[in-house]
Amino acid sequence: MTTIDTVTPAVPIAHQAAAQLRRDIIDGTFAPGSKLKMDVLQSLYGFSSSPLREALSQLAHEGLVRADARRGFRVTPISVPDFRDIAESRLLIDPAALEKSIDAGDEEWESSVVASYYRLEKVEQRLGDGPVVLDDQWAELHKQFHMTLIAACPSERLRQYSSRLFDQAERYRRASALHRQRPRNKSREHEAIKDATLERDADRACELLRQHISRTLQDVENWIRSAT
Repeated sequence: MTTIDTVTPAVPIAHQAAAQLRRDIIDGTFAPGSKLKMDVLQSLYGFSSSPLREALSQLAHEGLVRADARRGFRVTPISVPDFRDIAESRLLIDPAALEKSIDAGDEEWESSVVASYYRLEKVEQRLGDGPVVLDDQWAELHKQFHMTLIAACPSERLRQYSSRLFDQAERYRRASALHRQRPRNKSREHEAIKDATLERDADRACELLRQHISRTLQDVENWIRSAT
């Protein structure tokens, strides 16, 4: 009997560089507005200039980096108008993607929604009170939960736009969590969205998702205004 070995294709170096840069921009390793110097990035990550430039261009396309023909690349600055634009875009795209996902999703998708929520809830129970958004595992599972909700949406573009906007918003969530005056029980918000989704109540699920995004918008706006 002949056996065929399956080999996992190697991740392109530029994609590896983009993944590491994206993570470090989102978690605040590189401050908003800071210059991304090529020699520093080469020393930090061990990549050559070619994949790093490709990675920076990709992140500029995603909205996390800004390019200047004469000054190179900088981390996108943060501001109330910028985050409002991000949140308002999410309010248009995410509920539309969720509605389509609820309409098209099968039992396997339902199971994945339950599983992603369960993993997120277990981490939240372990962390207890405090700004859970600052925990890297929670942040990863949080995005997984939101992306799983819309995974059955037939529109690849809606799913891609949602993922990019989520990453852009994550920088703000992490920064504002450090200064939040009152705790916010995201677990209950996620549970309510999950339940309405599994009940195939698209109107309620989408409205709960809008409220979820709007609360984050208010938290971030309060933080930016208090810090300026």
